[in-house]
Amino acid sequence: MPTAATNRPVSITDAPAHSRFEARIGTTLTGFADYVRAGDLVSYPRVVVSRPFLGQGIGDRLVRTAVEDARRRGLRIRPACAFVEQWLALNPEYRDLVAGEPGTGAAGGRG
Repeated sequence: MPTAATNRPVSITDAPAHSRFEARIGTTLTGFADYVRAGDLVSYPRVVVSRPFLGQGIGDRLVRTAVEDARRRGLRIRPACAFVEQWLALNPEYRDLVAGEPGTGAAGGRG
């Protein structure tokens, strides 16, 4: 699916061996969103998009995919980075998944 800022298709896949969702354009890794799953809780300690791909909606796609995955799995979300917290504030339809207050994630805040 193309991003908002480009016509290049971006694929987002779960890479469980690395505990992250990965974004790729072709074979190029353009970004990732780390996750930590424990019981019925998932935390997102960081979202990273490579500099050449910033501003193309890849971070948005990564977080949306991660949050939709959490919903499918019946998990509660503990956002642990500012980007995920901001994304949830801009997408209130997912706020029902948040466990506790944003910013209280145990994994530390890197975004």
